[in-house]
Amino acid sequence: MAIFRRPQYSTVRVKKKDIPAGLWTKCPESSEIVYNKELEENWMVVPKSGYHFQLKARRRMELLLDDGSFEEHDESLSSVDPLEFVDNKPYHARIEAAQQKTGENDALVSGVGTLDGMPVSLAVMDFSFNGGSMGSVVGEKITRAIERATASNMPVIVVCASGGARMQEGILSLMQMAKTSAALARHSAAGLPYISVLTNPTMAGVMASFASLGDVIIAEPKALIGFAGPRVIKETTQQDLPAGFQTSEFLLKRGLIDQIVPRLEMKARLATLLKAFMRSKS
Repeated sequence: MAIFRRPQYSTVRVKKKDIPAGLWTKCPESSEIVYNKELEENWMVVPKSGYHFQLKARRRMELLLDDGSFEEHDESLSSVDPLEFVDNKPYHARIEAAQQKTGENDALVSGVGTLDGMPVSLAVMDFSFNGGSMGSVVGEKITRAIERATASNMPVIVVCASGGARMQEGILSLMQMAKTSAALARHSAAGLPYISVLTNPTMAGVMASFASLGDVIIAEPKALIGFAGPRVIKETTQQDLPAGFQTSEFLLKRGLIDQIVPRLEMKARLATLLKAFMRSKS
C-alpha cells in the first residue's frame, strides 16, 4: 500500500454566477465596494469614507434647490466651431459626441429657483461634458446668470467643475474669463452676494476667473483646485510639491478658500450664508 497518494481533484467545474456589470463602484480612497443605487441615493458620496464622486449638473440642482422651484434659462445655447479646429477629431464632432453622451447642449446648466425659500440664480458646471471645459457658451450662460441675478436683486451661486478653458475655441474661450469677471464686478457694485462652490476638479482658466471671485468661496472635501496641474508644476519648477498640494484642505490652511463643506451639508450652509448676506443688505 502506497504511503503517499496522488491528490484526487474533482472534475466537476463550478461556474461563477454571472454578476451584471454596473452594479458596484469601488471607492478610490478606501477600496470599499459600494452598491451603485446606494451611492446615487447618497448623492455620489461614499457613506463610510466620505469620498465625493463627481455629480451631474442636474442632480446637483436637485440637491441644492427646493423641489419644483427650478426654472431653466438659456438651455438652447450650443457651441459652434468658428475656428474649424481639428486635433485627432474635428471639434464639432467632439461637441456632438458630448451632447449625445450627456443629453446636454453644453457643459453648464443655469436658471433660477429657490434655496430654502430664497430666490437665487444658480449655474452648475458638468464635468461629464468635455471635462466641464469653458467655451463661449459656458461663459455666456454664466454671464447671463449673473446679469439676471443683478437685474432681479438676487444672489448668484456658481458650482464649478472644470479642467479649464476650452482650447478648441482659442482666444474666444479665454475672453470668457474677462466677461464673467466684469459681470461679477457689476453684481458686486449692486451690493449683491456671489458664492462660489468649488468641486473636484476646478482648474486653469475657470479657477483664474469667476471661481476665485466669490464673496465666500466654498469647496467640497479633497477637491483638486489650482491653475496648472501638479505634474506640470513639478516638471517646470524641478521641485517636489508639498503633501496635499492643490487640495481643498491645503488651500484652506493658506486662506485661499473660506470653508470646506461636505456635499450633504451644502444646501444648509448656503442657506445660512444667503440669509446673513440678504439680512445685512436689507
